[in-house]
Amino acid sequence: MTTPMKSYCCFSLLFFPLNSLLTFPSFTSDMVSSQLQLHRYATGRESRVVTALTLLKSHLFRYQGHVSAALVLGGVDCTGPHLHTVYPHGSTDTLPFATMGSGSLAAMSVFESKYKEGLTREEGIQLVSEAICAGIFNDLGSGSNVDVCVITKGKTEYLRNHQLPNPRTYVSSKGYSFTKGQTEVLSAKITHLKQKVEVTEGGDAMEE
Repeated sequence: MTTPMKSYCCFSLLFFPLNSLLTFPSFTSDMVSSQLQLHRYATGRESRVVTALTLLKSHLFRYQGHVSAALVLGGVDCTGPHLHTVYPHGSTDTLPFATMGSGSLAAMSVFESKYKEGLTREEGIQLVSEAICAGIFNDLGSGSNVDVCVITKGKTEYLRNHQLPNPRTYVSSKGYSFTKGQTEVLSAKITHLKQKVEVTEGGDAMEE
């Protein structure tokens, strides 16, 4: 079994789609990534996080929520670090820490109780991991592994499977195969049709 990627990198920016169906967020992230690349070609400068934010919210607001893309946007540019949440209808928030998705309430409780200014890299990774674990253990739709992304200026470090709080206890190397008749049939019920229905075509034939 493979774990799908839920983040999309664009230079020193990172989009985290928060949606059970990643089609809309992934295509939206790819579209904005291509627009940012063209913007860098045209200006000869590196993109700013606010540029990506403006492109995202302008596109989503135009469709009034019908593009089901909810994202967390983070990045570092010449003005410093930035973290934003982007909702499907185009509204955005700028926050020191952010959570979205079905496990966001449990994760937010960890941030609100333990976040402080001036965290070191290791302290930040530990706090984020604890918040993700809170979402995993309190929500059935928040996956089973912890992935952490560390964004610095000009560099994005992705820690895949940083923690595995719910490992599989047994994995069969040969897979599972059940021979015919191995599963016992407890009961059987046969329903006979009482009426035969005939379907006849009606109406005038189409002219050729």
